[in-house]
Amino acid sequence: MPECIVCGEYTKFNGGHCYDCYKKENNGKEVKLKDNAIIEDADDFNFDGGLDDKQWNYRYNMIKGRIAETLIQELFLSLGFNVFRYGMENTIPGIMELLKGVKSDVATEIRRMPDFVVQNPNTNEVFFVEVKFRKSGMFALKDLPKDYPYRNAYIILVSKKHIRCITVDELEEGKEITPTSKNYLGSRKEFELNKQVIIDFCNFAVKFFEGVE
Repeated sequence: MPECIVCGEYTKFNGGHCYDCYKKENNGKEVKLKDNAIIEDADDFNFDGGLDDKQWNYRYNMIKGRIAETLIQELFLSLGFNVFRYGMENTIPGIMELLKGVKSDVATEIRRMPDFVVQNPNTNEVFFVEVKFRKSGMFALKDLPKDYPYRNAYIILVSKKHIRCITVDELEEGKEITPTSKNYLGSRKEFELNKQVIIDFCNFAVKFFEGVE
C-alpha cells in the first residue's frame, strides 16, 4: 500500500505525501483533491481522473529526463569539470513548453540543442553532451532526431543499471548502445573519469529509477 514519505499514512502514490503532510509543507495552503490525489495546477488536469494520457506521459518523461540530466551534471561537477547547461530550455526557461506542437525549422533546431557543454579540467577541451534515459539500456542512430546537426556530440545514456556513452559519429558508423555493449562512460579516454565515482552514480541511478517504466 502506498505510504506518505513523511508520516507513513496512506496516500495514493508511492513516494508522495498525504494531504495533511502536504498542507504542512505548503504552509497550510488549501489544495484541491480528486480521489486522494493532490492537484496544484488545475489547467493540467482532467477532473474525470487527473492528467489526461498525453499530459501524463509528457510530464512523466520530462521528469525522468531531468533526473538523468541532474545525475550526469553532478557526476561531472564532482570530478572538477566545468559544466554549462546549454539547451535552450536553460537559456529561456519554459520555451520547450511553448514549443509543444509547434512544427517549424527554428523550433526543431531549438529542440535539438545538446543539454550541456562540459570542460575537462586537465586538458581544457570542451564537449557537447546530450543526456538520455532509457529503461531498456538501448540507443541507436534511429533514436536521434533526423539530420541531427551536432555530429561532435557525446550521447550519455542513463539506464536503470549503467551509464554508457557513445558519439554521434559512432552511431552513424553503425555502432549502438545495448544492455551488453561495453561502451561505458568510464572507458571514454576523452573525459578521464574516475570509474569508482561513476559506479557511485550508477548506484544513485538504481535508487532513483527503481520501478520507473
